[in-house]
Amino acid sequence: MPVELKMLGWSTVLGLVYLCFAAVLMTGQRGMAWNASNRDGACTPLTGMAARAERAQRNFLETFAFFAAAVLAVLVGQCTNSTTALGAELYFWARLVYLPVYAIGIPYVRTLVWMASVAGLIMVLSGLIGAH
Repeated sequence: MPVELKMLGWSTVLGLVYLCFAAVLMTGQRGMAWNASNRDGACTPLTGMAARAERAQRNFLETFAFFAAAVLAVLVGQCTNSTTALGAELYFWARLVYLPVYAIGIPYVRTLVWMASVAGLIMVLSGLIGAH
């Protein structure tokens, strides 16, 4: 199995971790009744780690679609190479580090980790540039 596809699979699992982590913290703040409700009305804003986890989850979703599309494009186009493989790994590992860094609230490091994930995404896309 190509490295890029493995990293896409693991990144999908990681997305579920982001989702569950944020959901647990949200429920912790808003309560089980809120979680089970239809959520029709306004809810209290999240604070602290729960708010950061929710933002981290949204941020993951903002980049994941691009990552998935890039990986699928290089696989279908048979444009994989050592750079696309390394880029896929960089994206996954950076996104893995991003969640705890953001949840804990470490500024600047969070931005550097995000930049590393975007660099990995660009490395995957680079396989399409040289494709014939």
